[in-house]
Amino acid sequence: MTLRIKLSPACTAVFFIAVIICTSCVQTGSSEEKVSEEKVLRAALVTGPDTGGSLDPSISWEGWPMRRAGIYETLFSYDENMNLQPELATGYKQLNDTGWEIQLRRNVSFHDGTKMDADAVIYSINRVLDPSNSRSSEYSFIKNIYKTDDYTIVVETNESYAPAIPMFTDTIMSIVSPEASDLDKEPVGTGPFMFVSFEPGASIELVKNPDYWGEEPKIDRVIIQYSKDATARTLLLKSGDVDITREVLQSEYASLEADPDINIVSRETLRTYFMYVNEGKAPFDDVKVRQALNYALDRQEIVDTALEGVAGSPAIGIFPDIMPWSANDRIEAYEYNPEKALELFSEAGITQGNDGRLYYNREPFTIEIQTYTKQAAHQPMAEVIAAQLEKIGITTTIKIAETNSIIADATAGNYDLALYSWGVSPVGDPDYFVSSHFLSTGTYASTWLRYSNPQVDEWILEARAETDEEKRAELYDMIQEQVQNDAVLVCVAYKKEIDGLSPDLKGFEIYPNEYTFITNEMEIS
Repeated sequence: MTLRIKLSPACTAVFFIAVIICTSCVQTGSSEEKVSEEKVLRAALVTGPDTGGSLDPSISWEGWPMRRAGIYETLFSYDENMNLQPELATGYKQLNDTGWEIQLRRNVSFHDGTKMDADAVIYSINRVLDPSNSRSSEYSFIKNIYKTDDYTIVVETNESYAPAIPMFTDTIMSIVSPEASDLDKEPVGTGPFMFVSFEPGASIELVKNPDYWGEEPKIDRVIIQYSKDATARTLLLKSGDVDITREVLQSEYASLEADPDINIVSRETLRTYFMYVNEGKAPFDDVKVRQALNYALDRQEIVDTALEGVAGSPAIGIFPDIMPWSANDRIEAYEYNPEKALELFSEAGITQGNDGRLYYNREPFTIEIQTYTKQAAHQPMAEVIAAQLEKIGITTTIKIAETNSIIADATAGNYDLALYSWGVSPVGDPDYFVSSHFLSTGTYASTWLRYSNPQVDEWILEARAETDEEKRAELYDMIQEQVQNDAVLVCVAYKKEIDGLSPDLKGFEIYPNEYTFITNEMEIS
C-alpha cells in the first residue's frame, strides 16, 4: 500500500533541504524508517457501538462491534466455515445430563497484563447472568458455574440443555479483564488487537497485541471508520483511503468488480430477510391468509430487483442452506403462484371485486408493511413486495420507522407485517432462533407473532434436551417443516455480504455469522 502525504509549500522546502543535507549520510533503523514500515489497516464499516457509546460487550449487542474490531474473544468460536472450535477454552466434556466441564487455555493475558484464568472467566460470565443485564434471560439455563482448578470450570444447567457449549460463542460472553477500571470506555480483552481510542459514531483505533497468545498479528495498527452512507464507504475505497469497506451497495457491484484496483468478495451469510406476521389480528390469524401471502411473492424478482441479483438468494425456510441445520432440502418452498394465493384468500373470505381489488368484510383489504433502514436492502425490498401485493389487488402501504417504534407496535399487536432481517444462528445452533420465534412462550412467538402450536412446543423442548445430534437434526427438520406449513413467517431472501478490498489486503475472510471481521490472519503487502 502506498502512503500519500500532502505537504504545504513551507514543508516542501524543509523537506528538500533535509534531503540535501542527508544525501551524504546513510542511516538504518531510524525512527522515520520504522514509522514508514508500520502496517496500517484502514476499514470502513456501517455501524459501531451504539448503546450510548458504551464499549462493554456485556451490554445488549455491543459485543458484535467489539469482536469485529479484534478486541475480545470467547471460550469457543466458529471458523469461516461455521465449524465450532475452542478459543480461550482448549476443550470440554459433558460430565452428565446437566454438567459441562470446560478446560481453559493457559498462558493467556489480557491487554492490561492480567492473567486469564478461571476466576476471570467466571467473573465475565456472571456479568451476563446478573438479573440487571437485559439479556440475562437468554442464559437462564445456567444453574451454577464454579472452578475446579485455575484452568478448569464446570457449568451446571437447570436441566439437560444441548446448546450449552455453542451459547458461549455469543459475543455477549466475551471474556473481559476483571481488573479493568471502566469497560464502557476502555475495553480490555485478550484479542489480537488492543484498544487505543474511540469516537462515538465515527471511528475506533487499535494497535496489535504484542503478547497475543496465538499467531502474532501481521498488522500493526487498525483504524475503523463508521458510516451508514454506502456511497461514502465506496468512495473511500476507490480513493485508497481505506483498504476494505463492508456492505458494498449491490448497485456498485458491477463497476467495482470491473475495477482492476479493487477486489470484490461476496458470500452467503446466516442472515435471513423475512416478514413477521401479526397472527393475533384478523385475518392474519387464518393460516390460509398467511399461506396466500407466501404464494403472492415472487422471491426471485425481489432478489433480482431489490438486491440486483448479487446481494442475496430466494429463501425457502428460515435457515439458509449454509446453516448445517437447514431443512431446505426437505421442506416445501412457497413458489410464486398468484392464482393459488387468490384461491386461498377467497377460501379465507377475502374476495376479488369487479375492480380487481381484494375485499375483506366489504372493505378494501389493506396491508401495512413496517420496516427500518439500518439494513440498506429493507426499503427497496419492501417496495418490491408492496408492488407484488398490489398486483393481486391488495392495497399496500409502507411505514419506515425506527426500530423502537416498530418494537412498540409489534408488542402491542398494532401491526400487519414487519420486514426484518436476522442473523438466524449467530451461535451456530438452531435453538437460538427456534425457541424465541416458534416456542409459544418464546419472546417473539408470544408477543410479535402470537403463534402457538403444542406439537411444535413439544418438539422444541425435546430437541433442546437431546444431545444426540442425529436425533436433534430429525426434530429440527420436523419443526421447520411444521412452521413452514403454518406459514408463521414470510421468508423472503438470504443475504449475501459484499465487501470491497484493496489488492494489497490479504488473509481476509467473510464469516457467515457476521461478527468476526478483523483477525490476526489479515495483512497489508
